[in-house]
Amino acid sequence: MSVVIVGAGPAGTRAAEVLVGAGLRPTVIDEAPENGGRIYQRQPTGFHRTARALYGFEAAKANAIHAAFDRLRASIDFRPRTLAWNLRSGVIDTICDGKARAVPFAQTILCTGAMDRVIPLPGWTLPGVFTLGGSQISLKAQGCAIGARVAFLGTGPLLYLVAYQYARAGAQVAAVLDTTPFSTKAAQAFGLMRGGTTFAKGLYYITWLRAHGIPIIEGGTPLAIGGDGQVESLSWRDTRGITHEAAVDAVALGFGLKPEAQLADLAGVPFDFDPVQHNWVPRRDPSGRTSVEGVFLAGDGSGIRGADLAEAAGARAAWAVIAARGLAVDAHAVARLDATLVAGATFRAALELAFPFPTQLAADMAVDTILCRCEAITAGELRAAANEALATLPPSEVNRAKALTRVGMGRCQGRVCGAAAAEVLAATLSCPVEEVGRLRGQPPVKPIPILPAEAA
Repeated sequence: MSVVIVGAGPAGTRAAEVLVGAGLRPTVIDEAPENGGRIYQRQPTGFHRTARALYGFEAAKANAIHAAFDRLRASIDFRPRTLAWNLRSGVIDTICDGKARAVPFAQTILCTGAMDRVIPLPGWTLPGVFTLGGSQISLKAQGCAIGARVAFLGTGPLLYLVAYQYARAGAQVAAVLDTTPFSTKAAQAFGLMRGGTTFAKGLYYITWLRAHGIPIIEGGTPLAIGGDGQVESLSWRDTRGITHEAAVDAVALGFGLKPEAQLADLAGVPFDFDPVQHNWVPRRDPSGRTSVEGVFLAGDGSGIRGADLAEAAGARAAWAVIAARGLAVDAHAVARLDATLVAGATFRAALELAFPFPTQLAADMAVDTILCRCEAITAGELRAAANEALATLPPSEVNRAKALTRVGMGRCQGRVCGAAAAEVLAATLSCPVEEVGRLRGQPPVKPIPILPAEAA
């Protein structure tokens, strides 16, 4: 049976490259029409912007990933526009253009990427509110800005990168509101400097934004997104306790990234809470091998490490697959990849500590704030259910809260609200967030159409 790679971003592309070099013909599945992942997403057919315009400093890396994949096309079974929506023992269920297929595998490398972590605040369901990742894809893939006067809100390197990209594209950036104080970032300066050019690029984005008069607020507390049927304003409180409001027509928000690890969950891979990332992360060894036979992990879906390390992790996981199939392994290549992954881990840890997930912001969510937008569940309703359970049952966890309130039970399956819901629940129960657990993955991991029997 074949090796199946889910995801054709940096990790999936490099994994396919190594497997083809070993004489294998992997199947590569991706939801997008082309490879590149979100970070190096290609523009649609007919668009002709330059790589420099699309990817900035990362143009050479994007071109390299695209070129590597193009060289592989005749040697792989590439299935674009295909959603892997379930994983059973030795089988991945997919759907493409309304047609369902079961794809068997002997080994699979799950390179499923990451998504923004979101903390709901009043007004976040208004039209004109996007995630940072969504706003970046709109600009990068389709050349569209989410608004003419945009505020960027959250924390993490992506916050400054997207604000810079919008400003360079001609959008008016009304404000960049970073919930992390400057002192928290400065405390990690030594570790951040180990990032070399990556750290230097981050400093450049911030310097460029300041030099062009774009307000950057550090340590601010977002209060609400205002508007009547459309985003009209963003209000926040600064570190002195003074409230501000900016007129905007769009807001992009994100508080770091979380692994898209639902398929690993369905495979039965155990998860651990990583206190540095403040994420639940599927358990794997340094090669990407899991405790589930035939299941390997790479890229940000196995823990947030960034695009550069995703490439190395994808190649490393492919060598682990090759070893599992009893084929010859290039020990020198493996040693180089292991060294790269170890060296990058120090910088990544510093980055996570420099931009911590603002747990208190989620824990203090206003009672009438819509927490789960799919099911229209407020933070107050979740707290009430938790308190009621405390009075009648042993202390609850997030899956029980889901059963009691329907939080995380809608279209997104908790992918958007799950992290914030866990923080609200933990604060209500006065326990660490890891004690309330995580929402278990359920198939389908993303919405799929209901098919007639003959199409399935």
